[in-house]
Amino acid sequence: MPAIAAALSCPKNGLLSVFITNLGKYNEGELVGEWVSLPTTRDEIKACFKRIGVDGVKYEEYFLTDYESALERVTAYIEEYTSLDELNYLACQLETLSSSELEHYQAIVEMGDISSLKALINLVGQLDCYQYLSDIHNEYDLGYYWIEESGCYDISTLGNLANYLDYDKLGRDIALEQGGVFTANGYIYQTDDRGHEEYDGKLVPCEYRVLSE
Repeated sequence: MPAIAAALSCPKNGLLSVFITNLGKYNEGELVGEWVSLPTTRDEIKACFKRIGVDGVKYEEYFLTDYESALERVTAYIEEYTSLDELNYLACQLETLSSSELEHYQAIVEMGDISSLKALINLVGQLDCYQYLSDIHNEYDLGYYWIEESGCYDISTLGNLANYLDYDKLGRDIALEQGGVFTANGYIYQTDDRGHEEYDGKLVPCEYRVLSE
């Protein structure tokens, strides 16, 4: 992530914030920019450009010198010239999620299966393709859950043999079989192909655009 704006205060009132910088001024040796919380509107971006001097005449271009997110790893898919329209689309989609759905989303991102901003946007509508167990943090927890809480087994039939169950080993085998991952937010594994993609990565729906008509 660029560190140019690291000393500047980043607003924390949104899931995603970007520092928009006047490229012409930057090339002249001056850092002129502003933090913007996403999602935002065309009018707000227009006002931001006016304040930082991106007037479409002398100074026509901008770039992103920093970016922050309340969600881990999301900014790994943002670059200096990432489209503001696309970022606003992502922020609007994330805003539709509840706090528990955001935890689910974060856990999937931590799995490492996501490879692009397009995938981050589409993931909002694909949460049901993953099973998320928020209270499972290690192999023992997973083995215990599968035997004692999932309802898949009736341990009452085992009698004293239940005392010899190895929850760690069972949890390790289950995680390997499922391709699951233990994240900071819990255990996550994919149960179905992500399939349908709402966003094709080419044309941001007009209601989310802040630059183009």
